[in-house]
Amino acid sequence: MRTRLPPLLIVIDRASATPIKHQIYHGLRELIVAGHIARGATLPSTRAFAAELRVSRNTMIAAFEELIGEGYVKTKSGAGSFVCEQLPEDLLAAPRAPALRVKRSAVNRPPRIATHAFALGIPALDEFPYGVWRRLVVKRWRRPGSLSGYGATAGLRVLREAIVDHVASLRGVRCSADQVIVVSGAHQAFDLVARVTLDRGHTVWVEDPGYLGAGRAFRAAGGHLVPIPVDAEGIDVDHAARTASKPRLIFVTPSQQFPLGVTMSMVRRKRLLAAANTADAWIVEDDYDCEFRYEDRPLPSLQGLDDEQRVIYVGSFSKGLLPGLRLAYVIVPPSLLDSFIDMRAVSGSHASLGDQAVVADFMRDGHYARHIRRMRELYAHRRSCLINAVHSELGSSVRLDVPAGGTHALAFVDGLDDAALSSAAADRGVIALPLSAQYRGPDVRRGLMLGYGGVREPIMSRAVRTLAEAFESLTAGPMVRRSAS
Repeated sequence: MRTRLPPLLIVIDRASATPIKHQIYHGLRELIVAGHIARGATLPSTRAFAAELRVSRNTMIAAFEELIGEGYVKTKSGAGSFVCEQLPEDLLAAPRAPALRVKRSAVNRPPRIATHAFALGIPALDEFPYGVWRRLVVKRWRRPGSLSGYGATAGLRVLREAIVDHVASLRGVRCSADQVIVVSGAHQAFDLVARVTLDRGHTVWVEDPGYLGAGRAFRAAGGHLVPIPVDAEGIDVDHAARTASKPRLIFVTPSQQFPLGVTMSMVRRKRLLAAANTADAWIVEDDYDCEFRYEDRPLPSLQGLDDEQRVIYVGSFSKGLLPGLRLAYVIVPPSLLDSFIDMRAVSGSHASLGDQAVVADFMRDGHYARHIRRMRELYAHRRSCLINAVHSELGSSVRLDVPAGGTHALAFVDGLDDAALSSAAADRGVIALPLSAQYRGPDVRRGLMLGYGGVREPIMSRAVRTLAEAFESLTAGPMVRRSAS
């Protein structure tokens, strides 16, 4: 028996800029995920559905095709369309832990909200097009061919070509597919860079604050890390030239500085390139989160501005696709390519050829570009939700700094121990890492890093409310909230 859906359950705004087929898709998806349409239920025909909603049948078919592609709906020849028994969200659900007896002494402990808000680096896994991905996987493994072998040291050629097209159009990177080396995650990329470019005792300029994971790779290779302060324009090159020894390697995150979120100015970019050329140094450009920008156009990559070919460009699919893929890439200057290939051959595990092939298909068929556009809109919305929640729950007790891009914000807490605050939040089930832990030098700013990319709006509000409780536990007083206007 077919499920009859009242048209009022799906609201179509014909004045909206969002295409009607997408409005229908999102409406149906929410009804399915919320359980208002049961799993296994038979759906009305596209013709009947179109008549009820007063839209064209082609529009209805397009909405159904998107639901089918993402794994929410399936069709059977001659029988119609059905809601899938297993939904993409099922892949994200962690197994439920067995019930525990609560000791009487635990009654007064702070309540946990059982969420990973605001963990850094977690994309919107609930919005990933698993159905499309599943189809591409099945298609590739029907005729595995060369995927069953070891593959080229630098990675699958078709993926390297797709990467070149992507970074050229998005970031202005100038390279050929021969310069691209596929690696198993950004950490392997940094390890590879360190092994090729550094000898023991070589000086490495690193941003302060900055990404500690890259620094660990450079130190393991014998590099001597010199923290260089970051200001509103990025790494302070003039300060480094006055106070630090000549570098062999310079590590920067110019598009979206981690963790402060500032964008390196064009003037500073040119000074950095000139400084590297004078010192005969290499620059490592970590272009993480480069796809997500909300307020203005990003500046071109350092690599695209580099006429001396001293920039080693590192990109990853962890934020744009899935962290579990462990798939990244290094774009290498021609003069270093042979050394990188030789070192890659002996530097550990290689990324799965099957995963590489599916990512290449995902990019080549346009799914990646569409997914990034959807995520950019979603993250912009979640960014706004975070701003509203912090203003409502924390008010003037923190100063919120929300960068123009990326997927995390900073809540500065001057005068308060951010490590203690982070611990108090963790006791209540919220992950909000302390900013001070990202510094190497003596000048430290204190605050919390709030990753919002993977946090749904209802959880966001609860998590910020829990942060407010953590504040109150340390200050022994109520929060100073923004007064209503």
